[in-house]
Amino acid sequence: MSTLFDMHGTNLLRLGSGTLSVKIYKALTIAGSDSGAGAGLQADLKTFAALGVYGTSVVTAITAQNTTGVTRVLETPAPLVAAQIDAVMEDIGADAAKTGMLVNARIIRAVADRVVAHGVEHLVVDPVMVAKGGHVLLRPDAVRTLRTRLFPLATVVTPNLPEAQALTGVQGTGVRAIREMAKRIVGTGAGSVVVKGGHRRGPATDLFYDGAVFQEFPAPRIRTRNTHGTGCTYSAALASGLARNKPLETAVLEAKEFITEAIRRAFTIGAGHSPVHHFHGYWGAERAR
Repeated sequence: MSTLFDMHGTNLLRLGSGTLSVKIYKALTIAGSDSGAGAGLQADLKTFAALGVYGTSVVTAITAQNTTGVTRVLETPAPLVAAQIDAVMEDIGADAAKTGMLVNARIIRAVADRVVAHGVEHLVVDPVMVAKGGHVLLRPDAVRTLRTRLFPLATVVTPNLPEAQALTGVQGTGVRAIREMAKRIVGTGAGSVVVKGGHRRGPATDLFYDGAVFQEFPAPRIRTRNTHGTGCTYSAALASGLARNKPLETAVLEAKEFITEAIRRAFTIGAGHSPVHHFHGYWGAERAR
């Protein structure tokens, strides 16, 4: 048996005199690099791999980072960000894409332009604004550009509660306030939104809204410090589902299930907030001897 690939990323398995076509699903992450590999594009690529999707990446920034925080950031020039997207899309393509840390307005505009130019069908926008340790990852003057240029291109936007508050100006934490946040984000032109529930009291309940229907996705709250990369991992899992042509609500549900188990099965590594376990379905940490 031999394996061939056609120009569209279809895996052709040659079996005797015939071939069997197997689709290779592909997803692109446009995000910052985390040297500790718990968040950012490293977390995205791990998630894609764990969910059976071939991942490609565009680097928007290089961070010096570990479980205790971010110590330095080097921003990628916007033309180089655009060139990376072109290089991936013109050769490999993507069934879905997701964004993470976009740093500044110039990069956001470059990403939006290339998403339109290449006709990206499914786009997950994770509005990464502040790192777990408090380091600002999106310049304040870029927030409006994110809302006006990128949100209208998004299949789904995935803010956590503090990000949703900052994006909408709504400061409450109750159900009514969170629904208003969701309405305002969809009102920017986004296809839908998931306001994640990690910062809410009680169960970690995510709120999904598509402009017509609200739907809650609850999960038990897991008491742990090992939550580095939760937002990146969730949005990457959601992009993986869309890349595999799953209905949006199914992709949201399965992404929620994936991140919940990744948090539950996380192990301690480093002195700060350890990352979630992206490969919890394949291996676990061995007990120390």
